[in-house]
Amino acid sequence: MTKRHDLPAEKLAELGISSEEWDSVYRIARERPEDCAWRVLTPGQWVALAALLILLGVGLALDHAATLTILNGLFVAFFLVLVFYKLVLIHLSLGRPREFRITPEQVDSLDDATLPLYTILVPLYRETESIPRLLSGLEALDYPKEKLQVLLLLEEDDPATIEAARARDLPPYVRPLVAPNSFPKTKPKACNLGLARAAGEFVVVYDAEDRPEPDQLKKALYAFRQCGSEMVCLQAKLNFFNQRQNVLTRLFTLEYSMWFDLFLPGIDDLHAPVPLGGTSNHFRTEALRRLGGWDPYNVTEDCDLGLRIAREGLETRILDSTTWEEACSDSGFWIRQRSRWVKGYVQTYLVTMRHPTRLARRIGLVRSIGFHLMVGGTPLSLLICPLYWILTLLWFVFRWQAVAEYFPFPIILWGLVCLFAGNFIFIYATLLAAYRRGYYDLVKYALLAPVYWVLMSIGAWKGCLQLITRPNYWEKTKHGFDLAAHYVEPAEQKGGQAP
Repeated sequence: MTKRHDLPAEKLAELGISSEEWDSVYRIARERPEDCAWRVLTPGQWVALAALLILLGVGLALDHAATLTILNGLFVAFFLVLVFYKLVLIHLSLGRPREFRITPEQVDSLDDATLPLYTILVPLYRETESIPRLLSGLEALDYPKEKLQVLLLLEEDDPATIEAARARDLPPYVRPLVAPNSFPKTKPKACNLGLARAAGEFVVVYDAEDRPEPDQLKKALYAFRQCGSEMVCLQAKLNFFNQRQNVLTRLFTLEYSMWFDLFLPGIDDLHAPVPLGGTSNHFRTEALRRLGGWDPYNVTEDCDLGLRIAREGLETRILDSTTWEEACSDSGFWIRQRSRWVKGYVQTYLVTMRHPTRLARRIGLVRSIGFHLMVGGTPLSLLICPLYWILTLLWFVFRWQAVAEYFPFPIILWGLVCLFAGNFIFIYATLLAAYRRGYYDLVKYALLAPVYWVLMSIGAWKGCLQLITRPNYWEKTKHGFDLAAHYVEPAEQKGGQAP
């Protein structure tokens, strides 16, 4: 394994970091390298990939028409199963409440004198513009400040943010912690350093621009107290405070509303592995340490951690509390962010598939299918869709007969079902998510979903190609675009809360 993270004790001491704390940052890579994304493929996976490509090449050489027809049939079957699974998730979410719903009365029943210390980790990298509103959001939390430990996780090669943080009159519960400049440059590496310093019984990760609902910590604490020790993580819902900044933020908001309000509660109800979001994950601190923290080499460390939680027989639940984020309003940075997400999903899938049967043995075959569809299937669908869009255009515009050769009647029939029923279901789900959130003025933008899918596919192809050239590179998302635009605070937004 790479040793590029090794640093001399003098360097660590200069930043106020002990050798033990720094060693814990790379604990997964050191103790469980088979669960770490520091390499893309294992030797066994390389052999399996080579065998698959040889088999495909032989098939094309012997009978290319039959081979491509079989591939089409497999892809169409995959899309049908994916559509059906997401329909099941939506159906489950529309029934009784699946997530933890904590009432105001239950929150008020908590005695401040008995509340435990809560650690908040906030990674910042080149985000000087976010510091003022970050501090404002922390101050708004309904939790005794003397029982908060907030660690601002800064990077040594980002002097501007370090200086901006130190120039502020930080409250006593907020402390900066500077991570050494080392490989890899990722958010999970910084979070692991924060976890080593965490003193709270519970720990949560927030991004710099996040605005959690003020009572979210108390809601999480109440939920933890209602469950056994096997429930180690709560994922709060995410949404955006600048939904109406431009068309892209409107579409992004619709996607998030569908994911966090319709899909994740359904996954929770099935007890399938929950792909965590990048923020507002609440953990039992000691359980998180036993899991080894985050994988510093995985660029979607949240999704990977959700899989490891399930693999260890532990539970993640969804908390009915919203954290408001900034939706990326710049298409270039949006594609960079999406490419990182897809690359990380592929990383997570490949790491899990190093032991293909392990997940099914731990959680059962049926529940593990959800992992294959959501974590493996999401990137695959985004990569394949453009190919079918092109083939459809070639047929309808040029009547290219060569296309028909690979689409016999049964495949074209089920393909049309995928095209029309699948698109209708996803657009309807988007409409439903907007309605449930009260975003009535955004409903009409669901009709632009096909355009949004094109952007998603561009990001997916970029991410998968980057997996070959720069597998551990973290595509930074720039924040603060909303500061130069008009937006309304969440409390004043039209339909800002879920019913």
